[in-house]
Amino acid sequence: MMKNEKAVVVFSGGQDSTTCLFWAKEHFKEVEAVTFNYNQRHSLEIECATNIARELGVKHHILDMSLLNQLAPSALTRTDIAVSEGENGDLPSTFVPGRNLIFLSFAGILAHQIGAKHIITGVCETDFSGYPDCRDAFVKALNVTLNLSMDKPFVIHTPLMWLDKAQTWGLADELGALDFVRQKTLTCYNGVIADGCGECPACKLRNQGLEKYLTTREKVDK
Repeated sequence: MMKNEKAVVVFSGGQDSTTCLFWAKEHFKEVEAVTFNYNQRHSLEIECATNIARELGVKHHILDMSLLNQLAPSALTRTDIAVSEGENGDLPSTFVPGRNLIFLSFAGILAHQIGAKHIITGVCETDFSGYPDCRDAFVKALNVTLNLSMDKPFVIHTPLMWLDKAQTWGLADELGALDFVRQKTLTCYNGVIADGCGECPACKLRNQGLEKYLTTREKVDK
């Protein structure tokens, strides 16, 4: 049934959302992408998302979410806040309060306008850095809320929810997109496309996952 339906992908141009975009194109008849401009640390993220959507022939919406920047200072919205991992139960400095709540809510509004039933997001509870709005319980609760708020049977899909980074690379490979995702996406907190700076937490997670996946694939091939 899904093959004949329409979907919206919450799309940042990073590894996870690009993998989800390929996944959506495999599963739905029509796919559109939505990127949010919240004056994030690197505007290159929006340019990267735009280029990927164009190359894949996906209609791309860019929505102004600058108010989020005003309300939620973090290392992803302020250049004067250092990127740091959480310690002693604290959240990382890259956590943007309310980001996925707002993004998925507006993705739902867009889906309502364009007649899409399905919303896809790349959140993941396995490698979620402690972000509370990446948890499965949050997504399920918001799914119910969206349906009640607009009286629509939306379905939020989280293809990566229970995958670690190595498995996410594996999914990209299954979709024939591993090289594309590796070379054309932006995950790095320092704004370096592809393999990134190699030093920030996002790059370490991404590159460790890639190394683990390629090592496993090599053993299987032998």
